[in-house]
Amino acid sequence: MEIINALDKADIPNAHGISAKELHSTEHVQTVMITLQPGEGLKLHLTPVDVFFYVLEGAGMVEIGGEQKPVQKDQLIVSPARIPHRLWNDNAVVFRFLVVKTPRQKEKTRLL
Repeated sequence: MEIINALDKADIPNAHGISAKELHSTEHVQTVMITLQPGEGLKLHLTPVDVFFYVLEGAGMVEIGGEQKPVQKDQLIVSPARIPHRLWNDNAVVFRFLVVKTPRQKEKTRLL
């Protein structure tokens, strides 16, 4: 059995310049925890695989395929492969969410 304290993991380098911690990675799935401080956000990008986001803490905004909506704790957001998307924190508190990619991507994410 392996138990991971997510908040103790080191950040992984990323093109968005935000806190991203890889929690789990196999050939079938990758799980990353993103923490956005007030005013931070992901850049608009495409991923070559399906992604879903699960909001752990706080609230923010999500844009998928040009449609923008507010999201909050305990919501799951589905983002199909190759559709432009981004999330950002327009609030005064931390916005933390899981990013789950299935299958684990082999091609690079493309910033737009």
